[in-house]
Amino acid sequence: MRNLIIFLRRYFNFFLFLLLEVICFIFVFRTNNHQRAVYLNSANGVSGKLYTKYNDVQYYFHLKATNDSLVAENQRLHNEIGSSFDVRDSSAVITFDTLRRFSTDSARRLLSSQVRKFLYRGAKVINSSVNQEINTITLRRGSKDGIRPNMGVIGPNGVVGVVRSVSDNYAVVISLLYKSRGSGNTSNFSISARLRNSGETGTVSWDGRDASYVMMKDVPRSAKLHKGDTIVTSGYSAVFPENLPLGYVDTFVLADQSSTSYNIRVKLATNFYNLQYVYVIENLLRDEQIRLEDSTRNLFK
Repeated sequence: MRNLIIFLRRYFNFFLFLLLEVICFIFVFRTNNHQRAVYLNSANGVSGKLYTKYNDVQYYFHLKATNDSLVAENQRLHNEIGSSFDVRDSSAVITFDTLRRFSTDSARRLLSSQVRKFLYRGAKVINSSVNQEINTITLRRGSKDGIRPNMGVIGPNGVVGVVRSVSDNYAVVISLLYKSRGSGNTSNFSISARLRNSGETGTVSWDGRDASYVMMKDVPRSAKLHKGDTIVTSGYSAVFPENLPLGYVDTFVLADQSSTSYNIRVKLATNFYNLQYVYVIENLLRDEQIRLEDSTRNLFK
């Protein structure tokens, strides 16, 4: 306390000067409209800049919550789009009796049913690679969240890969950037794809070179190709719905002079260098489809 009193005595004149200056400024701004207007404009400009900086800092610290909410919203929208459902329809007219008849439209509404086929779940990427022969992506979702092997995975812009292994809380995805080692049971990871405009199909796989490009093969020579054409999933598998973006035609050449098919270099729609969130796709009817296809094959063995 004694030191505080000594400090105030020593700098009393300075503090008195500051107090008188503040009082003078208050009188000037209160009694003069021009000075008051200048002060208010300046104060508003300074406070506006401070609030902007504060909001920027606050927004930065809330980015995770913002991203999580966007992923949840995208997941909801994915689950509501038409391609997530199988639609069964009938044009039959149902007649129960002479007093109660269903019109054709009513019958269609009754018999038509939408059966959910695909279910989307958002997942956070916690680890990934792009420079290996076999590149993987680790997700913070596992069997406790309903994730199983052989589920498709897409990103905000297109196809990412397929779930390979799962633990209780994590899943490892084999990405499109997967090249065969050339021995054992390991084989190239390929996806059935088609040209969005003309409909010709082919298979997409990575050649192990550039993480931004894959190759599409077995495209018929009759296909009309143009640089920039969109490549999408064909829907000919039990993993991915149709019409999911894969990439865009970059260059194309015939496999050889006598070939009847093109080799297309495809610019990937997904940026594997900057994956933060993905969506795991569960085909709810996959097991039924696989069982039926396997049983049919067994009939011819």
